[in-house]
Amino acid sequence: MSEDKTANRAASVVATPSLPVAESFASAEARHGAVDFIEINESLMIGINKNLTLRRMIVRAPAPKGTVLFLHGFPETLKVWKDIASTLARDYDVHAFDWPGYGQSSRPILQRFSYAPHAYAAVLKAYIETAGIDRSNLVIYATDIAALPVLLLALDEQAIARRIIVGDFAPFDRPQYMWENLQNLKAEPTASPTRAYMNKTSDEILQNVHRRGLSPAEQFDLPTDVQRDMVHSWSFGGMTSADAFAHYYANFTRDQNVLEANLNRLKTPVKVIWGERDLYIKREMGIEFAARIGVEIDILPDIGHFPHLQNAEYTVEEIRASFR
Repeated sequence: MSEDKTANRAASVVATPSLPVAESFASAEARHGAVDFIEINESLMIGINKNLTLRRMIVRAPAPKGTVLFLHGFPETLKVWKDIASTLARDYDVHAFDWPGYGQSSRPILQRFSYAPHAYAAVLKAYIETAGIDRSNLVIYATDIAALPVLLLALDEQAIARRIIVGDFAPFDRPQYMWENLQNLKAEPTASPTRAYMNKTSDEILQNVHRRGLSPAEQFDLPTDVQRDMVHSWSFGGMTSADAFAHYYANFTRDQNVLEANLNRLKTPVKVIWGERDLYIKREMGIEFAARIGVEIDILPDIGHFPHLQNAEYTVEEIRASFR
């Protein structure tokens, strides 16, 4: 109990209630007004180099005030952003894409793509450039495996966005703050058997990954189309999402150390959010990161590792606040 109090004193805690997804979007539209027509293209493929083609989603606003780019984590696909994007489309163009190794994007062999965080950073840069997004009025929301790549990119591209929102990820090499299976993926001899176990138990992972760490009253179901897309996309092009995840972790420690050694170069405005009940990466990780870069952290009560899924209304409001 004393540990929890200490953690909460060190952070800016946002007392945002956990609402059902449908209620969240309904209340948001009531406040901001519904959109009469939304153009959503989920099947648009975009090539960013000779080895990589990404599935992307674009939601066009009638008169956009800016652009939002959503970056998913494991084991998600771009489908997790569809309803949030529709809600935001009154005011903003919204982009999302499947990372290599996820969804319907390319899954090249390791000799052609490493799946490392720094490789994902290069994918992100190429996507922004290829899509012709105006960086000066761009907000990037990155969760889980997506957060380290966008921060690595921001070390060299300080004007990559007007603001970056990150949360529930591991910026530093602090295994003690991570779930045991994640610790085991970082190096052999535990990495290979952990990867094999994840592939063997993929059905259970896809069914319950978003529920772990939450009480029965706090647990929630994913929208049917999101669940279906995650299941359908787990294995694609000869590689599973667990394989891509394991390749990412094989390079994780090195790229975490690069970020920590170069924090003084991080000039892009950053907002940090965290689920209070995140089982996979403890909030102490976020508290340390926020303190090191001199920003506050919003710890969301009763929220787990996936704030955008559990309380979509908070995500919508955080994006809107980033443009004020």
